[in-house]
Amino acid sequence: MPMLTLVDLGVLRDVQAQDGRVVVTITPTYSGCPAVATMRDDLVHRLRDAGFDDVEVRVSLTPAWSSDWISDRGRQALAEHGLSAPGPAPTRSGPVPLSLLPVRRMLTCPRCGADDVELTSEFGPTACKALYRCVSCLEPFEHVKEI
Repeated sequence: MPMLTLVDLGVLRDVQAQDGRVVVTITPTYSGCPAVATMRDDLVHRLRDAGFDDVEVRVSLTPAWSSDWISDRGRQALAEHGLSAPGPAPTRSGPVPLSLLPVRRMLTCPRCGADDVELTSEFGPTACKALYRCVSCLEPFEHVKEI
């Protein structure tokens, strides 16, 4: 999602710089995210272009990333690019129940604002997105899943 920075997405967790060395910690949106290598490479290249020769990017899986970490600017950028931003992340305690039924989400079409939408696929071009269709304007759209 090139319209977002790693800060907007809530993936950039920490930056420490000392004596010309930079250590950056990121938390991927989920442990199997295929974009982690690209995010790491982009960070290394940008920091080296900024004059830091000694760069380390650490990947931390704890605490697990939450869609609540997406900034307001990030949510706005998603909507401006036709993507439905996630609602609040579900709160869980104890075991996570397994359900094979589609997740029921309360969302609106990012194009026309209508709330009459239907799920077409729980998995979109990436595992972190679901595909929907607006019943009002008939446009398909992607929804970033709540995690």
